[in-house]
Amino acid sequence: MEWMLSLLLNNPKALKTAQDEIDSYVGEDRLVNESDISNLPYLRCIINETLRMYPPGPLVFHESGKDCTVGGYHIPSGTLLLMNLWAMQNDPKNWEEPKKFKPERFIGLEGLRDGYKLMPFGAGRRRCPAENLAMRMVGLALGTLIQCFEWERTSDEMIDMTEGNGLTMPRAKPLVAKCKPRKKMTKFLSQM
Repeated sequence: MEWMLSLLLNNPKALKTAQDEIDSYVGEDRLVNESDISNLPYLRCIINETLRMYPPGPLVFHESGKDCTVGGYHIPSGTLLLMNLWAMQNDPKNWEEPKKFKPERFIGLEGLRDGYKLMPFGAGRRRCPAENLAMRMVGLALGTLIQCFEWERTSDEMIDMTEGNGLTMPRAKPLVAKCKPRKKMTKFLSQM
């Protein structure tokens, strides 16, 4: 969520596009709900693009079940393999302008995957079992934050996107931003 909001604050056009999509589909008389997420394709594109750039688990471990060859190297059975998802998902061979936040690259992609170029939750039988729950909850939370609040940076400077140390790829500096209720939603929010 912190990476997504950071990217949106640095790309206000994308934030506005997501707000417009939510406004036109959901309106201002109710909050985004889980059943709306599948009808908000641009919101899903933002989530996919963030997961591509900043996967929650950038390194995936796998043990080879039998002898195999990977990249021309013989891998004996029982070898622990380490896949760098971050490198795969930010590789210019796989993605045009990989350092640039472009949610539009996922327009028309059904579901989460783009072959094996996007695997933020792993792949195959060993992928994260909570992937569907995570995508729904993140979509619901992000959609609600976009629907209900106007977001802006605390200064004219871009949000620092430096990655911190750790297995889950935290931000180096916590996000600090300003928000206020959107005028469109003030009436609805005051009734809650």
